[in-house]
Amino acid sequence: MNASPPIPEGPDRRAALAREIEARTGLDDAVIERFLRAFYGAARADALLGPAFANVADWERHIAAITRFWGSVALMRGGYHGQPMQAHAHLALTPAHFARWLDLFERVARAELTEEGAAHMLDRARRIARSLEMGLVPLPLPAATRRMAQGSPA
Repeated sequence: MNASPPIPEGPDRRAALAREIEARTGLDDAVIERFLRAFYGAARADALLGPAFANVADWERHIAAITRFWGSVALMRGGYHGQPMQAHAHLALTPAHFARWLDLFERVARAELTEEGAAHMLDRARRIARSLEMGLVPLPLPAATRRMAQGSPA
């Protein structure tokens, strides 16, 4: 079986991917930004999620950064080069935060985006939430493992 040569990654390839995704989903930079403004407006007003945004001093700068992030993630643009894990490490997030974030993200996506656009964004949001949760929320250890880790006999 002859395998096709790999498609080189580069600006032309990224642009072609973005055009295909835009055509299929109705997503583009303006649509993503409008969706993010609606979503983060709701998240900031949410009793559980809102406190995580209390220290955002420059909201327009934050929207610009998360729009670059989601453009990179959803449209394969590659324009975001930040560190989401590090950016969220100080927030003391719990599984409840991730569940609420995903629930709200889904509700706003379904209200603001095309069906295809919402499905596309939700697929990526679930992956991102799962990755962040695994990296930021320590797993509870069974009691015997905790005692051993603390140097006490089981």
